[in-house]
Amino acid sequence: MKLNIIKQYAYQTLKADTSGHDFYHVQRVAHLAQNLWNIDHQPTTNDTLIAASYLHDTIDEKIVTSSPQALKRVTKLLQTAECAPSEQEQILTTITHMSFADNLTNHYQLPLIGQYVQDADRLDALGAIGIARTFAYGGKQNQPLYDPKIKPRQLTSHSQYRQHPTTTINHFYEKLFQLQDTMNTAAGYHIAQQRTIFMQEFLAKFMQEWQGQI
Repeated sequence: MKLNIIKQYAYQTLKADTSGHDFYHVQRVAHLAQNLWNIDHQPTTNDTLIAASYLHDTIDEKIVTSSPQALKRVTKLLQTAECAPSEQEQILTTITHMSFADNLTNHYQLPLIGQYVQDADRLDALGAIGIARTFAYGGKQNQPLYDPKIKPRQLTSHSQYRQHPTTTINHFYEKLFQLQDTMNTAAGYHIAQQRTIFMQEFLAKFMQEWQGQI
């Protein structure tokens, strides 16, 4: 597999993003997914896992104009990068079924490599990086920072997740604090717990300052 072709495609597709889904995000996901993989398996570079990590946001509706067209481009890319048919299947299944929104209605069983990529992607939504990405995304979506009158909601469908009125602070309650319980791997769960605690402490401080407390 020619990973350099895949990485370059991801860079060209994501380099201009300002919502927290840029090239450095998928690069972090690739590194973290590989590190999680090495905990459970003999440490060795897993090209299929890395390729899925770099490509997972290149078909995302938040990034591209048409997800179906983007998926066609990625499918052709994998052939150009000389991915074996079994590798292509694992990568495409992973990137089309790993998102939080797509799993609200139906929980998809991912290939093994996909479980590590999904954990890494969700871990990058937590902790210090997660906080920074949350506010970047909220600004990109023109969401209010916080409005006590807009309460967090229990999200049950893809369309509701994408379209309901919300705030950046609500996103912590509607999605991020739930992620630790969706982890596929033991190591992922442990890291998610630590990063979630960090975010909870941040929000407690945020609320103190919001109320004008010293």
